[in-house]
Amino acid sequence: MDRMIYVGMTGAKNLMHRQETLANNLANVNTPGYRATTSAFRVAPVSGAGLPTRAFAVDTTTGADFSPGTVQTTARPLDVAVQGAGWFAVQAADGTEGYTRNGAFDLSEQGTLQTLSGQAVLGDGGPISVPAGHKVAIAADGTISGISESNGKSVISIGRLKLVNPEPAALARGPDGLFRTRDGSTSDADPKVRVAAGALEGSNVNAIEAMVGMISLARQFDAQMKLLQAAESNARKASQLLAVNA
Repeated sequence: MDRMIYVGMTGAKNLMHRQETLANNLANVNTPGYRATTSAFRVAPVSGAGLPTRAFAVDTTTGADFSPGTVQTTARPLDVAVQGAGWFAVQAADGTEGYTRNGAFDLSEQGTLQTLSGQAVLGDGGPISVPAGHKVAIAADGTISGISESNGKSVISIGRLKLVNPEPAALARGPDGLFRTRDGSTSDADPKVRVAAGALEGSNVNAIEAMVGMISLARQFDAQMKLLQAAESNARKASQLLAVNA
């Protein structure tokens, strides 16, 4: 009886948490480079005197789905998509180095190359600055050139995107949505990573699967509530039998 109550109670609670995860994934279905959050259920026995029959159902975030999203051509010079494995390195608000697949970049008023969220895009030597009066051209290896807007012929070298390729198992998503290495170290640039300018990688969230998953979770929640009602009914009948026998 105890096990039924605890599993039903905690199962319903964690199904709500799973629902929040799917809802967050669905909300980011149009976010460039977004990696879907994954989770899994497990059983956690309750230890302690007098608690051998109790067990919790626990929803655990296992990480992220690192499968690639669909790359779409935008023809915008500051849109960049990683081809295959790899990540862009950016500077987070706290000054740490984070990694993202969202290549929708822009220029600040000071000419700093940054994400649409305002995070500075890192190059081999730090944040990348584009001189005024120059258009940006990004090569497949991440090299950034500036083309003079006045004559369209003068070309200068600005820098190179820091492109990294750490093992997916070594990465964890932070509260700001950026990925970082689990041990807090920074990854070295990988010259094998290639990018495509004028294109963006879409989210790898499948909207249909997410919606079907949310419907399934709602039905599972109902099943957990019925389990609690069954436990209450059994307890009531047991009390009536004890009262009669007494």
